[in-house]
Amino acid sequence: MPQIGTYCKAYLLEQLRQYPKWQETTENQLTEESVLYLQENYVVTTGIYVDENIIFNNITPEWQQFCHQTLKFSLPS
Repeated sequence: MPQIGTYCKAYLLEQLRQYPKWQETTENQLTEESVLYLQENYVVTTGIYVDENIIFNNITPEWQQFCHQTLKFSLPS
């Protein structure tokens, strides 16, 4: 059964592709206007489920820094 996390935030693919080490792990036809979801665990998916349709899962300190500084991603209190 798919797992829904407690928090995710939607971003356009063009925003996520600004990350220098971005690599998509899908064969889907994505466009710059595609909406993807940055999950609370920093995985990027095509939907709200944490463990399905994963597009990016190379979680590094650099990726987390990009999420915080460039995307202004932060978990709610």
